[in-house]
Amino acid sequence: MKKVIWIIIAGVLLLVTAILLKNCSGSKALNVTTENAQKRNIIETVSANGKIQPEVEVKISSDVSGEIVELFVKEGDQVKKGDLLCKINPLIYESNSSRMVATLNGAKANLSNAKARLEQIKASFANIESSFQRNKKLFDQGAISQSDFDAAKAAFEGAQADVKAAEENVNSFEYNVKSTEASLKEANDNLAKTNIYSPVNGTISKLNKEKGERVVGTAQMEGTEIMRLANLTEMEVSVDVNENDIVRVHNGDTSLIEVDAYADRKFKGIVTEIANSANTMGVTADQVTNFVVKIRILQESYMDLINENRATAPFRPGMSATVDIQTKEARNIITVPIQSVTTRSDSTEFKAKEIKKEDNQEGVIVKNDNEKDEKRENSTIKIEECVFVLAEGKAKKVKVKTGIQDNNYIEIKEGIKEGDEIISGPYNAISKQLKEGMEVKKVDKSELFSGTKK
Repeated sequence: MKKVIWIIIAGVLLLVTAILLKNCSGSKALNVTTENAQKRNIIETVSANGKIQPEVEVKISSDVSGEIVELFVKEGDQVKKGDLLCKINPLIYESNSSRMVATLNGAKANLSNAKARLEQIKASFANIESSFQRNKKLFDQGAISQSDFDAAKAAFEGAQADVKAAEENVNSFEYNVKSTEASLKEANDNLAKTNIYSPVNGTISKLNKEKGERVVGTAQMEGTEIMRLANLTEMEVSVDVNENDIVRVHNGDTSLIEVDAYADRKFKGIVTEIANSANTMGVTADQVTNFVVKIRILQESYMDLINENRATAPFRPGMSATVDIQTKEARNIITVPIQSVTTRSDSTEFKAKEIKKEDNQEGVIVKNDNEKDEKRENSTIKIEECVFVLAEGKAKKVKVKTGIQDNNYIEIKEGIKEGDEIISGPYNAISKQLKEGMEVKKVDKSELFSGTKK
């Protein structure tokens, strides 16, 4: 009796084990989420970060060296073209000007004396020349001796040399006068340059020096920057765009600009300048190559922030900003979520096996080795873009051709039609796990990782 009971128990255990093994060996559906392919408008963008700066910023430096004795502006002041900004100590330049005036007066007096002396010498020369001509005639007639003629000739030649010397002396003094006049003009110019005026309308965006500090002039070197003057009503954002994205950016592209100081809104902009030369950061193989792009902030997008009674402009140099440059736009196109598009290999494995088998055969005569090479080329693994469509509880792999994309969706040019139910998650399953014909179960996002069995 006991033996029968043990046999029954053993049979039951075997049956239960068989059922469990069958259930375990059964298929397990993969939980997925889906989204229908829809027509949308897509704007492709290139994002970059940068700083706000004036489109035009003038560095104000002194042409002459010296101490700042007067400073008529402070940072943030608005000025107009021609306004006096600061003054350099003029004492040494006034002294130079006075000295040049005295030197010029002396040179003019010397020139006047030289001219008077020249007139006297010319008058004397005229008498000597007349006497020489008379003596020459007498000598030709034999009325005077050779010695008397030679004396008259020597006197004439000496007077002629005196005239030439006097003329050269006058020319020299004339040169001195002109040189001194130039020096006086330079001294007066330097004196005038001690007053520094605004070259344009704008705002004092940066003040580097204070009253009492000394500055170096720009006559012989770069000079000391005293302040910066900018037009804060015309601002731009300077950003670094990666070399992989720069080819998509063009002058005239529209942009959306987010400024940290105005986090609740976006401003409009337009690309005005793209650098031809790259900025390279780092010296290793991992160095980053960027190109500077400048985007003008369109005033129409922040007119409400401009207040005539407001002391400062809405944007200040150095503010942080994020820019989305709109490089392409496509309307009414079929789109799917970006994460729905993945890649799979399309390899002709049977060809590779066939070639391997052929290589291992003995006694096979190969007429041309190029035939093997051609077969091997045909067996190269090709990577293709695809999506997985949900059809009757199974994943169907569909090859697609993609276009532009934004932050969430990507254009599908070929492969699917509007309304197709596309598997959109989870990303790990789409990128690695899903295969053609695999059983899947559509669930809500909240149930995505619940492990429900079919």
